[in-house]
Amino acid sequence: MLQPRYPITTERLVLRPFTAGDLDAVNAYESRPDVARYLYWEPRDRDTSRTFLDTKITRTALRDEGDALDLAITLRHTGNLIGSALLIWTSQQHRQGEIGYILHPDHHGHGYAPEAAREMLRLGFAGLGLHRITGRLDARNTASARVLEKLRMRTKPP
Repeated sequence: MLQPRYPITTERLVLRPFTAGDLDAVNAYESRPDVARYLYWEPRDRDTSRTFLDTKITRTALRDEGDALDLAITLRHTGNLIGSALLIWTSQQHRQGEIGYILHPDHHGHGYAPEAAREMLRLGFAGLGLHRITGRLDARNTASARVLEKLRMRTKPP
């Protein structure tokens, strides 16, 4: 089981559980076609973002295989929510997990995604004792591939 102590701080970021008050910031990036194009869903309207936010709010601990941590990425100096970071416990038997991240495009190119993802890796390896953590991405998403490379994750063709 992994129940992190919140908030989790890095040099420039704070990772924390989502709250109902995050709806506007979440919908600001979830509604964008340029964000959704590499994800598993279409741009979300406000009501759909609210439905998914309700789920994100509950995802604060890993108790069993299939559970996920879904954390808000906020800027340490302003508190502004700029995206989300995810850690899924995919296999208890094989000690495996998966990370994910989404950032509002206004915050691309500043190194925030690897900074947040590094914390999710730390939680998975040190906090949960995982053996392997993967990051799936659309092959066309070269920016996300660079994030995984910065984290020294190996690439594997589909």
